[in-house]
Amino acid sequence: MKISLFQGILIGVFGLGALIGLFVFATYTGNNSGDNMIGSVVIWGTLSKEGVQSMLVTATQTNTSLKSVSYVQKDPENLASDLAAAIATGASPDLVLASQEELHVLAKFIVPISSGTLSASTFTDTFVQGAGVFAAPGGYYGIPFLVDPLVLFYNRSILSSSGIAKPPATWESLTGLVPNVATLTPTRQIKRGLIALGTYNNVHNARGILSSLFLQTEVPVSSYSASGMLSANLGTQSQSGTPPGQAVLGFYTQFADPSKVSYTWNASLPDSQQSFLVGDLALYLGYASEARYLRAANPNLNFNVALLPQPATANVKNAYGLIYSFMIPRGAKNPVGAYQTAVLLTNSTEQSIATGATGLAPASLNVLATVPADPVAAVAYSEALYTRGWLSPAPVDTDAVFSGMINNVISGRLTLEAALGYAERSLSALLQQ
Repeated sequence: MKISLFQGILIGVFGLGALIGLFVFATYTGNNSGDNMIGSVVIWGTLSKEGVQSMLVTATQTNTSLKSVSYVQKDPENLASDLAAAIATGASPDLVLASQEELHVLAKFIVPISSGTLSASTFTDTFVQGAGVFAAPGGYYGIPFLVDPLVLFYNRSILSSSGIAKPPATWESLTGLVPNVATLTPTRQIKRGLIALGTYNNVHNARGILSSLFLQTEVPVSSYSASGMLSANLGTQSQSGTPPGQAVLGFYTQFADPSKVSYTWNASLPDSQQSFLVGDLALYLGYASEARYLRAANPNLNFNVALLPQPATANVKNAYGLIYSFMIPRGAKNPVGAYQTAVLLTNSTEQSIATGATGLAPASLNVLATVPADPVAAVAYSEALYTRGWLSPAPVDTDAVFSGMINNVISGRLTLEAALGYAERSLSALLQQ
């Protein structure tokens, strides 16, 4: 297998002497004498074991140096605590594969890759723009691997029978479809909804949906101050007009307001993913990787995938997604092999194998330049280019804050301004713990 320029740069500057030299030689020549140079590497990650294991098996057929790389799936909620315990007992894995949603909690357990090893120019020229969320003081926390963008799934049968030829490309046009698609009883009970928005606990991926809406209105959700303190930023301030965060919150919650023409969802309905599966929901916002589950769960469901809607006035596109990276934890027994494994798996061949095995998009710009024939993959590849994330507290804590914010509005307990401000302060407190 021929080494890429990126891999040559990374390995060449890592400074591990003859060991790396032998590895590079073996990689260039494809000589099996380099098979054991990586050695045993244990990866802990939050992606499904089935997908990652399938990728490793296939990749090992073309690159036998990966034959001693193994994968252990971890629950995202327990990953940080499990890693802390493993480090304390000398049983740390060699690599951690997780998204930016776990990064803030994991950072204290990760050994950053210095800018002398991975320069900013190489990083930005090689990976999707959203991968910059893994920037660390003086380097990067990890090597980006895969991207799972939030996309729009749509029921073709419902849209076509409602006289709608194409799925909505903007949020404004989506809102206008509610009267044509949603079916309500005379007492305003929802028999069929357009889309699941407005509530939180029964909206699958509500955290990602709200994050997308904030990012699309140039609200960063979290940001560093000049003094280096990480705080929440939900767009509570504006020099003129309605603050952007209030606009996002008002837009989202309108779909659960029975007094509005956009009413199409409420808290009494089942989980939105299940509603879409049984044909009671025309549109569903989910991650690209969910396409395989939806097909398997209901082979008769006539659905397709489209790009996430954007604001009609947006000058650039933004979407939220999960950006997965390989990170080297403290206490790794084989950090050299771990680094080599991460580098090899960003090669074009291995990236293509990984996307086929997992249903996610590659983080490599070189691979994204070739649009795949599969329609779901084509949408995922396109969106991966502008997928972004933000440094958040643990997902369960973020859910608690966002759920409280939404419930405070739809119940009438707090105004948009008060609910948004309370959520911003709560997120900041969590980020600064």
